[in-house]
Amino acid sequence: MHPLVWHIRATPADPAPSDAVLVASSYRLVDRLPSDCAAAPLLVGELRRHGISAVSTHVDVGVGEQIASAPRGGDIDLLAIGADQRSRTIVDSVLGSWLSVAAPRTVLLASPRSFCAGVERAIGIVERALEQAEGSPVYVRKEIVHNKHVVRDLEKRGAVFVNELHEVPDDVTVVFSAHGVSPAVRDEADRRGLRVIDGTCPLVSKVHSEARRYAGRGDTVVLIGHRGHEEVEGTFGEAPDQTVIVETVSDVDNLSIADPSRVSYLTQTTLAVDETADVVEALRAKFSALRGAASDDICYATTNRQSSLRAVADQAGLVLVVGSANSSNSVRLVELAERGGTPAHRIDDVTDIRPEWLAEASVVGLTAGASAPPNLIEEIVRALGGLGPLDVRQIETTTETIHFGLPSAVLTLRE
Repeated sequence: MHPLVWHIRATPADPAPSDAVLVASSYRLVDRLPSDCAAAPLLVGELRRHGISAVSTHVDVGVGEQIASAPRGGDIDLLAIGADQRSRTIVDSVLGSWLSVAAPRTVLLASPRSFCAGVERAIGIVERALEQAEGSPVYVRKEIVHNKHVVRDLEKRGAVFVNELHEVPDDVTVVFSAHGVSPAVRDEADRRGLRVIDGTCPLVSKVHSEARRYAGRGDTVVLIGHRGHEEVEGTFGEAPDQTVIVETVSDVDNLSIADPSRVSYLTQTTLAVDETADVVEALRAKFSALRGAASDDICYATTNRQSSLRAVADQAGLVLVVGSANSSNSVRLVELAERGGTPAHRIDDVTDIRPEWLAEASVVGLTAGASAPPNLIEEIVRALGGLGPLDVRQIETTTETIHFGLPSAVLTLRE
């Protein structure tokens, strides 16, 4: 199957820059019924990676002078229109690259995937605060959850995201993110008289409580987690003079504690279960009196998504993990698949998928980190279906029923 070069004039349904390549999400040729182009987002992403401005839109096509490459045949229906000679050449190349990987596929959907209870609660808090703000700004310290699509959507609705409280004006509402904050941040908000709504995940709050308890009994607290991550910074801040951070077994080997008989450990909630177990084992070997919580601090959602990912990766030739670059649990899913020998890529959305990844992949595993919206998965499945017949199967390893209620601060707001 090869691109066909047509001489046409195309009119986009929505305004587009004059130099943009038009990628048809659907199109209508003269005297024909409209056709859908499900794979359009894949073309848009690849064109942008080639430095081309690309816009996806419905296109009405008529006889004219411009050149369009329109590969059509079987279940594949793609159309993109170059604005000048350079872009037309790139359009032909990009269309060819996607046509070369057009084929029937199986998609294995890992379940559970996407939003967890803590993420749903945090987003719900911001949404409720915006509803009641009636046009007044609602400030959010840090990203409410680590996903750029979620943040972008809330920004459009009026949320203002800041890195630190000094960026927040007086006499406004500020929401703390799901990752939690240190007591120093809470104290600053109190001194400023800010109206705080706490979006901290209850499972993160549990770890904070454990940090205070362990430090209060005189232990050195070994916090297993990634330095610089917001959750780790918040937990560390509960007892900074009594807490040390380790990331790897090597960190444990180099760790020196004044009183080895009084050591407790905590973990970041979004770590890889297998790697964390190795670090805990090293701690137990080094500190025989090591104490910790009766159950793992790694949250249920992280554990469940890793378990479902394993079940999918074992059967797939490629794994795609939907999640932003700063999402710890999403990055851990990619690493887990790769440790098991399955090629894996983290993507923010469908436009990040590259044709070369699919070249040898007849079975694609698909999952999403706990902060990634479920609609992003739906968009990917639809786009892959635009490359050929798709057999979509769900691999469910457990059913999640956990729900966290909203805090009283936003429940009161609703009255």
